[in-house]
Amino acid sequence: MTPKASAKSKKTRKSEGKSPEKPKSPKKPKPIPSALEVPHPTPENWKVVYGKIKEMRSKIVAPVDTMGCDQSHSKETDPKNGRISTLVSLMLSSQTKDEVTDTAVSQLRTALGGAISVAAIIDADDDTISSAICKVGFWRRKTQYIKQTAVLLRDNHDSDVPKTVDELCALPGVGPKMAFLALQIAWDLNHGIGVDVHVHRITNRLGWHKPPSKTPEETRLNLQSWLPKEFYLEINYMLVGFGQTICTPVGPKCDQCTLSSEDLCPSAQIVKPKTIKSRSKLTKTTRGKILTQGEVDEEHADAKPKIEIAFEEEEVKSRVVEPVATADETTVSDHLVSAVKIEERE
Repeated sequence: MTPKASAKSKKTRKSEGKSPEKPKSPKKPKPIPSALEVPHPTPENWKVVYGKIKEMRSKIVAPVDTMGCDQSHSKETDPKNGRISTLVSLMLSSQTKDEVTDTAVSQLRTALGGAISVAAIIDADDDTISSAICKVGFWRRKTQYIKQTAVLLRDNHDSDVPKTVDELCALPGVGPKMAFLALQIAWDLNHGIGVDVHVHRITNRLGWHKPPSKTPEETRLNLQSWLPKEFYLEINYMLVGFGQTICTPVGPKCDQCTLSSEDLCPSAQIVKPKTIKSRSKLTKTTRGKILTQGEVDEEHADAKPKIEIAFEEEEVKSRVVEPVATADETTVSDHLVSAVKIEERE
């Protein structure tokens, strides 16, 4: 027996008679912070700016207003299924537009038999879920997250949505933004601000974070340190709709924003009117004649002036002289000579 084989046999003999090792319990996730140790300074004129944005939003119908995650809750008859549907909708909305998410949730509801419940998700095949949500971003990964979440909700939460941020964030594919919004929509609990890319981008453009925040979580903690709690429920939907329609990620419509015209946004972009260059641009010369650009180029092609000479052809009128019918050749030639002389004189 080789030394390696003998060493393995010793290990097996030692392990014999011992009970199998218990699987390690998963590490508990770190609790989600709710406040900063040192509050962020309150921005100047934030109430004025907030009021202006709210006024503009009242006149705009954004995709989040008709196809947001809160709409999924109202399409279920059972309250528990409504909460599950809200959580699933939030999970699908990550890096996906509201229009695509809304369609995917409707297709998933149909694929599961008309209702989104924990039991229906567990009983469904992965392919059934994947085919329904295949238009959302990272749909393969989200299929796994939804299946795993359904099992955890069945085993640990009586097939319902948890009521704490930490329990929600312990579910696969659920982050703080989804957790706070799920509590607001599903349980009407106001425990924090749901900060997504729109809220993160717009509040930085407004200069509400000094220095600028680098992550949505940093943005959330800054906002929660000075924004009154009664605004927590509405700020997400207000800024998301504002970001979808006016303060867009690329090419913001500053010309349509009140903050820009009233000098309330430090990031406002001044849009200059575009000048269209045309090759056929008219140019006035010193002689008062309107020329095209091509004619001007031809006129200035040479430094020396060009002299154009026009030759006018004179019209020669010929008079037809009929010869006299005579046999005398001398008489006929005399008539021809006379005709030539007449033409020369004319």
